[in-house]
Amino acid sequence: MFCHLTTRAMRSGSSSGSSTTRSHSCSRSAVGKAPPACHSRCTTARLQAAEAAGAGVSGAPFVFHNPASAEESALPPGKCWLAGVGPGSWDHVTMKVAKLIAEAEVLVYDDLGAQQAEIDKLLVALCQQGKRVVRLKGGCPSTFSRVGSEASALSAAGCVFELVPGVSTATAAAVLAGLPLTDAKLAGAYAVLSAHDAGCMDWAAVKAVPTLVILMGGRALALIVQQLQATGWPDDTPVAVVKEAGTAAQTAWFSTLASVEQDTQPGAPLSPCIIVVGRVAGLPAAWAGTNA
Repeated sequence: MFCHLTTRAMRSGSSSGSSTTRSHSCSRSAVGKAPPACHSRCTTARLQAAEAAGAGVSGAPFVFHNPASAEESALPPGKCWLAGVGPGSWDHVTMKVAKLIAEAEVLVYDDLGAQQAEIDKLLVALCQQGKRVVRLKGGCPSTFSRVGSEASALSAAGCVFELVPGVSTATAAAVLAGLPLTDAKLAGAYAVLSAHDAGCMDWAAVKAVPTLVILMGGRALALIVQQLQATGWPDDTPVAVVKEAGTAAQTAWFSTLASVEQDTQPGAPLSPCIIVVGRVAGLPAAWAGTNA
């Protein structure tokens, strides 16, 4: 097998405004011999692609090419799989998505800051070239993944595509922090919200929902607290903030609506994070010492 890893120019915090990663190639050794070390690096690159998509990486889009899989893959050519890779680490990738990653000719992944029109065009172009394309999405494509734009672009171009579910970051982050989103006594429902434009949301519309799961709220925590208080949520409402869920750097804070801004890292970036608001967010404190 020959592998080749490339990326497009990336936005970054450097003075030049962009960066690129090096390319490499490797070949599978003869039957009965150990694979070369560089082939292991190709496998590692695939795992890193899945983990980066789950954790949220800076810049986009990354493109991983594996030309030899055209001969070895069981996947049909000229098709795009829009696949969820779960939150954070490789541990949360489903078996089906892991198989797709292993057999894809091209992997495409990015963060939510990428230009969507550019990604749509890239996916269409790759499919029209007859490639087996796996588009990796953090969490599950069903929830705030912009999958609708990509599916619409592929459909309009006559490209075959398939949506593949993944472990939702919205639910997994809570579990990874040790709390449920529903409880027989405390909460019979939950709502998943995006705080991408927190100031324009109708917070009053979800006042009756016992548990709120707020995505992309790290930069808007103060505004979220203000809006919830203004719509009648009590100051002592439990709040959990889970940063970098599913990664080695995962951090969770358990607080209340009145104190959460002070109890998290004031002045430090909280993104990417999930915010859980409601009585269930207080359960880890009640279970302290037994919920390891």
